[in-house]
Amino acid sequence: MTSDGTPTLPPPPPLSDRWALFLDVDGTLVAFADHPGRVRVADAVLDRLAVLEGTLDGALALISGRRIETLDALFAPHRFAAAGLHGLQRRRVGEALAPPATPPVALQAVKMQAKTLINRYPDALLEDKGEAMALHWRAMPEAAADLQAFAVQALTRLPGYHLQPGDHVVELRPSHGDKGAAIAAFMEEAPFQGRRPVFIGDDLTDEHGFEIVNAHGGVSVLVGDREGTLAEHRLADIDAVYAWLGATA
Repeated sequence: MTSDGTPTLPPPPPLSDRWALFLDVDGTLVAFADHPGRVRVADAVLDRLAVLEGTLDGALALISGRRIETLDALFAPHRFAAAGLHGLQRRRVGEALAPPATPPVALQAVKMQAKTLINRYPDALLEDKGEAMALHWRAMPEAAADLQAFAVQALTRLPGYHLQPGDHVVELRPSHGDKGAAIAAFMEEAPFQGRRPVFIGDDLTDEHGFEIVNAHGGVSVLVGDREGTLAEHRLADIDAVYAWLGATA
C-alpha cells in the first residue's frame, strides 16, 4: 500500500514471445526533454526492440502522440508498426504511410494565435503536428494557466476536435481515434491477432490503451507512480522498462 492507502500495483509478468507488445514512447522508452526534438533512443534499446520484433514475429508496435514520420526518424533505421497522433495515424508492418490529412482552416488560425501567445513565454513551445497541435510548458511552468486557458477557448472554434491534457502539455486534436482504438485495430490483424496484448505507457493519453488491453485480458503497465489509472501493473521508471524488455541504456 502507498502512504495514502492506494494499493501498490504489481510489476508485470516476464515478457512472453506469445504476446503482442505495444509501447508508448515519451516517458516510457525515452525521457521527457524541454523540446520534443531533443530526445534520443539509446542504440542498445533500438537493437533490443529490433530483436523483440523478430522474437514476437512482428507483433510489436509503437503507440505515440508523435507523428509516425517523427517516430521513424527517432527509431531509425528501424520502421516499426506504429500508431501516431494518439491513433489518428496507423501503419502496419511493411506498409507505406498514408499521406497526412489537410488541417482545417480554423486550426491554422488557432496556430497563428498560439504563436503570438507563445512569444510571451520564450521557454514554452508550440508543437505543430499538422492536423493537431500541442502546447508545452515543461521548461516554463508559469505559462501553464495561460496556455491551458487558450486551448479551452480555442476548442470552441474547432468542431470535431478534442482537448487532450498530458504531462506539462495540452493538445488539440481531432476527436476520432485514440490509442485504445489503434491497439484494438492492430489486434484484429496479423501478426497481432490471437496474441495477448501488452501495453506500457505513462500518461493520461495512455488510459484508453490500458482500457482496451484490460478488456482483451492483456497486461496493462503504468510507468511511474501516477494515481487514478486503469493499469493493473507498474514499472517504476524508464530504466525499469528497459530492464523488463531485456535492454540496457
